[in-house]
Amino acid sequence: MDWHDCLTLWCVAWGAVALAGYGRSLAGVTGAQRTVRLTGRIVRVREPRHGGSRKGGIAVVVSYRDPATGQEVTVTNDGDRGEPITVAWTGREIGVSHPRGRPHAYRFSRAPERPSRGLALPNFAVFLVCAGLVALTAIDRGWPWALIGSGGPPAVVTAAHLPGTLRAGRRRADRPAAMDAVRGRIVAVLKDVGTDADGYTSTTLTPVVSFTTREGTVVTAHCTSSFPDPEDAYGRDVTVHHMPADPADFTLDLAAEHRWGRLDVAIHVVVVLVLAGAAAVGAALLR
Repeated sequence: MDWHDCLTLWCVAWGAVALAGYGRSLAGVTGAQRTVRLTGRIVRVREPRHGGSRKGGIAVVVSYRDPATGQEVTVTNDGDRGEPITVAWTGREIGVSHPRGRPHAYRFSRAPERPSRGLALPNFAVFLVCAGLVALTAIDRGWPWALIGSGGPPAVVTAAHLPGTLRAGRRRADRPAAMDAVRGRIVAVLKDVGTDADGYTSTTLTPVVSFTTREGTVVTAHCTSSFPDPEDAYGRDVTVHHMPADPADFTLDLAAEHRWGRLDVAIHVVVVLVLAGAAAVGAALLR
């Protein structure tokens, strides 16, 4: 088989996967559609142990109502239970899900999840089909078509999302002025030691901050962003800036908020320009 035959087979195979995925979604039998999604509420937060591990997130007790029986169910996040809870306070709503008919196989997410149609795989398959078609066109009609195919459509899609990125950038720039500033304390420093395939050992330190909002909510959270001198952070007093409506949206470094907001917009603009430039070069070479 030559490259043309291989790419044709590639497109046919992934096209079949896409069609099967969309068919399953229309029939309502995808894994996502057969998942029961609930809203749970944290009823107790256990303070992390200094020197412990960050794996599994902050230990919490969660309560939710079972739609099948109407009874209140109380569970913990011990073991592998989906997304680790890295910001917790009593009363916070989080997502709880489990396969239909298997409530014991529950998993957590950091926020309640909306119903899903399970289209991630078929949509990805369509992307792979498009990539194969671009490669086929480049083989049949010349490599400038590869520049047009790989640069033009992605540039249009990325440009369509640019206004939303600009609005998000402006909102992020305005965030510091809307944040409440409260005092917090590093109540633990978590330590995880790992070894890679070459035998090198690395240590990850994760400070845990505890702070109280102006409304009296006690929040416990992992500091996942860069933190100066984390090994000596235990017991340190810090200033925490958080959004009043969502204490999970917090930062210890306001300057970083400004930098990341500008950087996100700049990266988006550069990507649009690079993709559009590649398409323009391909079009120019065809003349």
